[in-house]
Amino acid sequence: MFSETTLEKNNRQLAIWLFVICALIYGMIILGGATRLTESGLSMVDWKPIMGIVPPIGEDEWQATFEKYQQFPEFQKINKNRGMDLEGFKSIFYFEYGHRVLGRLIGLAFLLPFLYFLIKGKVHSKLTTRFVIMFILGGLQGVLGWYMVKSGLVNNPAVSQYRLTAHLGAAMAIYIFIFWTALNLLRPQTTNSEAPAKLRRKAIAITGIIILMILSGGFVAGTDAGFVFNTFPLMNGYFAVPGMYEMSPFYMNWFENVATIQFNHRIIAYLLCLMIPALWFMSKRYTLAQSSKTILNLFFAMLVIQVALGISTLLLVVPVTLGVMHQGGALLLLTLALMVNHELRRNSFQLN
Repeated sequence: MFSETTLEKNNRQLAIWLFVICALIYGMIILGGATRLTESGLSMVDWKPIMGIVPPIGEDEWQATFEKYQQFPEFQKINKNRGMDLEGFKSIFYFEYGHRVLGRLIGLAFLLPFLYFLIKGKVHSKLTTRFVIMFILGGLQGVLGWYMVKSGLVNNPAVSQYRLTAHLGAAMAIYIFIFWTALNLLRPQTTNSEAPAKLRRKAIAITGIIILMILSGGFVAGTDAGFVFNTFPLMNGYFAVPGMYEMSPFYMNWFENVATIQFNHRIIAYLLCLMIPALWFMSKRYTLAQSSKTILNLFFAMLVIQVALGISTLLLVVPVTLGVMHQGGALLLLTLALMVNHELRRNSFQLN
């Protein structure tokens, strides 16, 4: 049986550990975006969960690895014509290699401290199942990542936008699960929050739309929709370009028509540009704790930064650095949305 003081101390240690895991997952998602933008994701043509942590050593091993890559469509249809040599192969190999190694390190960074906390009796029985689920989900995410890569090792040297978005969505879901658990451990929610239901509902809706925006970004990346219609605010002179809904059946336009995919991503961004400021202004009607004010201000400011990043990325035709920053900004916006929701659930508010 934990005393209250011991429980709070243990929960704080667990929360810090989980926040570190979230930071690593954040880095994993950023590195995944860089891997995608540098066209490095298909450079490792096999999956060795254990031995794959050791890179090629020596010129002979590098040459053998390069020759294996040369047997697959990406080299035969794209990089052969570009004159890729061994040094060029190494430059893309290390992105994908780093992405996979970081995934394994996250697994160790989760498992070893978890076992330590469990042995030391610092994990409340109600949390054990939750932590086990987190670890299993992380392992399944690795399998899903390989399933995604496999889609680009066949005739068409490009990963499926469906599998790419599923992989991104799963990473986001794991991040949300762990981050929310850490928030609850560090700052437990109260059951008598006086925050008006309207404010809480709006924050939940905004969070859902941010998740939808990130998923739509997966389809933008998977179809290279960011490399077309690189004008703003109109799309090559149109608000809605011709041909947006020419595919049949109709719903396929949302997932395979690059014009529709980019249009939808813009519309979701416009919606957030209305809803987040509305939440911010609505919150001014209430007396908030200073922590809540700070988080809401950061949330609003991050929206402005993210919009600027998105427009810049589009107009400059997706340079790698800006593309990665835009993806990172989306996840940071989601993080702040989670913090806003948590604040609204735990603090008391009074109408001014």
